[in-house]
Amino acid sequence: MEITFNLNGTRVTTSQNATDTLLDYLRETRKLTGTKEGCNEGDCGACTVIVEDEAGPKALNACILLMPQLHGKSITTVEGLAPKGALHPVQQAMIDEHGSQCGFCTPGIVMSLAAAHAAGDTDIEDALAGNLCRCTGYAPILRAAEKAAQIAPAPKPQPVPFDVPALAERPESVDELAAVYAMHPNATLIAGATDVGLWVTKQLRNLDDVIFLGGVRDLKGITETPESYVIGAMTPIADLGPLFAQSCPSLSEMFRRFSSKQVRAAATLGGNIANGSPIGDSPPPLIALGATITLRCGEDSRTIALEDFFIEYGKQDRAASEFVTHITVPKAGLTDLRVYKLSKRFDQDISAVCGAFNITVTDGTVTNACIAFGGMAGTPKRATCVEAALIGKPWTNTTIDAALPAFDQDYQPMTDMRASATYRQTTAQNMLKRVFAESKGHNVSVLDVRGDAL
Repeated sequence: MEITFNLNGTRVTTSQNATDTLLDYLRETRKLTGTKEGCNEGDCGACTVIVEDEAGPKALNACILLMPQLHGKSITTVEGLAPKGALHPVQQAMIDEHGSQCGFCTPGIVMSLAAAHAAGDTDIEDALAGNLCRCTGYAPILRAAEKAAQIAPAPKPQPVPFDVPALAERPESVDELAAVYAMHPNATLIAGATDVGLWVTKQLRNLDDVIFLGGVRDLKGITETPESYVIGAMTPIADLGPLFAQSCPSLSEMFRRFSSKQVRAAATLGGNIANGSPIGDSPPPLIALGATITLRCGEDSRTIALEDFFIEYGKQDRAASEFVTHITVPKAGLTDLRVYKLSKRFDQDISAVCGAFNITVTDGTVTNACIAFGGMAGTPKRATCVEAALIGKPWTNTTIDAALPAFDQDYQPMTDMRASATYRQTTAQNMLKRVFAESKGHNVSVLDVRGDAL
């Protein structure tokens, strides 16, 4: 298919296969080898580039960006960061502060910092969470970022929108998508490609029929009503942390820890749900809030409880040609919701266990409880026995201790590379204790807990 985009300020039209990656195109076709190939799965950040569209510039991983996703957008690589010859403030600061040794990951680090610099983002550690550095260490890199932050970004001209021909594989409305998907029910729907990209780069799959969702504007965005948030399936994960920052800081922080900034900018809420992963981070808290999911097939739509969408491992309640249009999240419960993510790395890692607790206590008694976990079963799953052990009981340590055996009725977790079954069960129980401790005003942040001095 023919794809048109801007590359370092120059219009490019090229014929590409649907699953060709931007990284391969840059390195092999354009010989722009500053963009490095490290992990080839969106984890190390060595391939970071800046991609800009009507929503503005963002740092993304070139290794899992499929070429049709770039149609009509602008891409800047490290070679194009300072087109007039003078170094970008981030590049100069990296030199001044000795922020590079072997240099392999440096271009990706520079691009992440340049994107943050342009946005005035001073949370540098978050901006760099998706970039690994094995040689230099982060101290001089952080110093470089702080130095660059003192220099105001140069005024950047607004990108001039340019018309591009529509791609047959990229519908531009929900109605078009429904019609195309009905004709190709076995097609793979591609949103951010943060999961599907690995099918290509790691599993070496040949994807025959594909449909790219990036042009379907009516699947994007968030609508607020007095009772709920209606979130389009194509809404990026990056938009969800700010959405819940005031109403539910616990949920907001979970979305901030959702992989890296590069992945959050590409990954979508609908994709994280529709792929049915038992360790997807968004379903447990949304299930605990009583969220619903709306699906479309042809001219017909239906809405079901999110918890009912997951049937068993690898199987969801989704018919052929049916796709997610939006997720409705009730506001009721946001104040009480607590979400805890447990992973080997604090940032940019897949959960071993993700627990969500929506527990209401009235006059010292538990009047309602909705608890859901990821990583504890073949699907995201509610802890209905634990809930029953809590409801109607006084909110005390005694009640918590008495409810812990109910976890064995709800879950029989597996052992894998991320955690053992015993570890998962124990930590899930400890999360319930953590909810109680937090409700009593104790500091339960894992970043603040310190062992007593001996």
